[in-house]
Amino acid sequence: MPHLVLPCDRPGEGLPRRSVLQLGATGLASLPVALGLAPTFSPLSAAEPSRSPASGNGTACILFWMAGGPSHVDTYDLKPHAPKEVRGPFAPIATSLEGFQINELMPGHARVADRLAIVRSLTHTLAEHDDASHWVQTGYPQPQARQSGQKHPCEGSVAARLRGPNRPGVPAYVCVPEDYASHMGFYQGPAFLGSRYRAVNAGGDPTLGNYRLPEFQPQRDVTDQRFSARQQLLSALDPHAACATGPRNLSVAREQAFELVGGAASRQLFDATREPAALRDRYGRHAYGHAALLARRLVEGGVTFVTINLYEKDVDWWDDHSSIEKNLRKRLPAFDQAFATLIEDLTERGLLDRVLVAAYGEFGRGPRIDSQAGRSHWPRAFSAALAGGGLKTGQVIGATTADGGEVRDNALRPGDLLATVYHTLGIDPHQMVVDKLDRPVPLLPEGRPIRELVG
Repeated sequence: MPHLVLPCDRPGEGLPRRSVLQLGATGLASLPVALGLAPTFSPLSAAEPSRSPASGNGTACILFWMAGGPSHVDTYDLKPHAPKEVRGPFAPIATSLEGFQINELMPGHARVADRLAIVRSLTHTLAEHDDASHWVQTGYPQPQARQSGQKHPCEGSVAARLRGPNRPGVPAYVCVPEDYASHMGFYQGPAFLGSRYRAVNAGGDPTLGNYRLPEFQPQRDVTDQRFSARQQLLSALDPHAACATGPRNLSVAREQAFELVGGAASRQLFDATREPAALRDRYGRHAYGHAALLARRLVEGGVTFVTINLYEKDVDWWDDHSSIEKNLRKRLPAFDQAFATLIEDLTERGLLDRVLVAAYGEFGRGPRIDSQAGRSHWPRAFSAALAGGGLKTGQVIGATTADGGEVRDNALRPGDLLATVYHTLGIDPHQMVVDKLDRPVPLLPEGRPIRELVG
């Protein structure tokens, strides 16, 4: 019988994380819950597995979430012999993986292709961004998701709950520059797992776009002296600060929160500008390069799951209903440079085997370029690129029809993709979790790790 994982939050627990740092000294007692820190310090049932780093497999995941739905026919599933309105305007180039061609704007992918697994046969039935995003990031289809809201936890929150961080004192789940859970409709939150398993928002380089600083950055008027005074005051008030998690557990979690907010070492983990200038150039002096380099720092420092979210209309947003050629000529070179350099950097550091790098969105794009010079939403066939994490890479899995419109071989669902991600993280994708009403809920309603990748 599958074990049950119990929730640690109840309705009303926790505080909005973006307002937490505006609180006074007593408000800092809630900081671990609001920032999603220290998930290992809430009480566990006898049936619940430990989430300490020692019980995990030490792996991590970096997900490039390609919000809007990238065109598989223009990236990972080229159709060079199809009519022009199908194959699009880009020429194919050879890669280091024999028989696999890729868009001419993606020479970085071409270099590292022998370290990739290209899954070409993903499919589902929901063509709206919200509905499809909920499915691909939680494993659960959610028609009319915008009206009903997120019902199930995303992969990053699941990792935070069931694995925790790979190193004490750092968050388990981080979004760069921020999560899309609350205002973009991409369902990257914890749902019934509770607020402590939300992502910590890492911010981005303000010189590269309208990205805020990390959300745990102290307010400018909170000097080191004032911060220390607040710690001392909170210690004096400690007998009054106990909550349902118990004084000892609260104290440990609070110490980790103070370390993240006040500790120089923890803050430096989120500062990609500390990397050598040559390496920053190699990743690219653009938002994708900054995000990928920061993600590498974070997983190297003990974060378990990092989601890269970039949004700037016609640059980072993959919803190419019009002008797809112009948009991809802007977007693909930066994405390609960052993605390929990340894989090479992880390889050089001996980290690729334990860090899964993934790139996919909520669906693909239509097989024909339309009158607006774009491609429509297309859930019936789309692709994902995977590398590292101990998977069997250097292969192409599945196939689509001649125009890329339908899956021809080895149809795979969102649950199969998520089960594969969970497998690399040492999480049993078939286990049950318990919601806030104490009802057992399957972590995934369907899906198994993709056998070609895991053996």
